[in-house]
Amino acid sequence: MMLPTDQLLSFFAEDVPFGDITTLALVEDKVVAARVEARTDMVLAGVEECVWLFEHFGVGATVHADDGEKISAGTKILSLAGSVHAILSLERTCLNLLGRMSGIATATAAAQTLVATVNDHVKVAGTRKTAPGLRYFDKKAIRLGGGEPHRDSLSDAFLIKDTHRSLLPVAEAVRRAKAYSVYHKVECEVENLIDAVAAAEAGADIIMFDNMTPSAVHGSIAALASRGLRERLVLEVSGGITVENVQKWAGVDVDVISMGSLTHSVKYADVSLEIE
Repeated sequence: MMLPTDQLLSFFAEDVPFGDITTLALVEDKVVAARVEARTDMVLAGVEECVWLFEHFGVGATVHADDGEKISAGTKILSLAGSVHAILSLERTCLNLLGRMSGIATATAAAQTLVATVNDHVKVAGTRKTAPGLRYFDKKAIRLGGGEPHRDSLSDAFLIKDTHRSLLPVAEAVRRAKAYSVYHKVECEVENLIDAVAAAEAGADIIMFDNMTPSAVHGSIAALASRGLRERLVLEVSGGITVENVQKWAGVDVDVISMGSLTHSVKYADVSLEIE
């Protein structure tokens, strides 16, 4: 997938609309060497974006650790050589991207590892609970952490939510979605056994158990299995799931655990830039 370079430039323009006045006032421009390094253990994401930004503004960037790589505190990520004005002006934009994306990738990898110790066929996924303007980068970070991105947008697949279900019955909602397009998967969010069965019998491809207890999900899956519906369905669980509690859901017989917390409660990975 091509980098959204216009977005990257807009991030820089947001931070430096009329120049970095501190650097311009204090430092005569000259060629310097610098490095970007990790201050904590992490799964890297955002390296490609940082390299593009530095090189776009004439700063040479040598990569020492790649996107998706698990690294330790103290690891050098990039070596830089170029205008000190350019490097210092780009510093915060690049570190923000690298820190946020690596934080998401690290949390995703941690969740996927915990899940795999219990059930290695279950996949961790993100949601659309991303920061406006950052969805591409947030979803890419989830992929680099070993997770599934889920829908990138409302145009990707049908997802019948509680707001839709408040307007028409579950079965009718599924039938309308399937009639609208034969090429898009139909997922239905449910909160009880009755709606799960109704959605499955109407032809939903994916059932998402939302904000249900593990025992309620077990009961719903048993009901689907007794009707011969389980095997053709992808089953997903969601709602209030974090890295701290994800493991308890891995023992439930679902295929996907979706976690809004991966992107709505990001713990930034600590990265720094130092002039050498």
